Amino acid sequence: MPASSSQKPYRVGRSRTGLGLFATKPIKKGTKIIRYFGPLLDSKKKDEDAIENKYLFELTNRWTIDGSIRQNVARYINHACRPNAESDVKPRKRKVFIRAIKDIEPGDEINYDYGTDYFKAYLKPIGCKCDACEKKRKKKRAEARAERLRLKERAERKAKREAEKLAEMRARQRKSSAKKAAKANGKLGNGKMLNGSALNSKAPNGKALNGKALNGKALNGKALNGKHLNGHSLTAAAGKRAAPSTRGAARVLQA
Repeated sequence: MPASSSQKPYRVGRSRTGLGLFATKPIKKGTKIIRYFGPLLDSKKKDEDAIENKYLFELTNRWTIDGSIRQNVARYINHACRPNAESDVKPRKRKVFIRAIKDIEPGDEINYDYGTDYFKAYLKPIGCKCDACEKKRKKKRAEARAERLRLKERAERKAKREAEKLAEMRARQRKSSAKKAAKANGKLGNGKMLNGSALNSKAPNGKALNGKALNGKALNGKALNGKHLNGHSLTAAAGKRAAPSTRGAARVLQA
């Protein structure tokens, strides 16, 4: 890094893009800060016209300053889209000075606009890193983050509404299914009996099923398996029916 005289109002220091030139004293607007210098290249000479580097400063169609030499401290001044200095070109004298176009405070980086051709050739492909462009990029990144957050919150609200709607629909379906199941199991059969449960709280026609009371009587008023049938026993009824047959047979034998 080249040394800068303490009497000079600038110093070479670390910048966002590498090295840069910074003010060490207040610099008033209009002040000539530093001269941009180097060997003069004649475009009419093929060997000089073939020289190519990032520090060439074109004065005219013929003459160009090659500012790549280390003694040219002005080469450390970086580009800015909103600069605090500018190049003051004097073609006849074949000289270039960097002049302040606004008041520059100590610690501020000195910069000037390199021009459209240089910007397109060297800066645009990699992206300009001046303060103005950095602010633009930060603003765009902040806007992009805010937009992503807004879309995320919108999607979350939509998903929540859909989930609530789905939960309500499932609750209604469960309720409807429960009612249908209750009806199918005879639990909601208008209070009537189904499979031994109450049916209108009464038996049909006041009767009973499965051997229970039917019109207050037993089933047909009879009993089975040796029990009463119409109030008579099965064995007694059979004996009464068989007796007349025996007497008839005896009368026939006596005759």
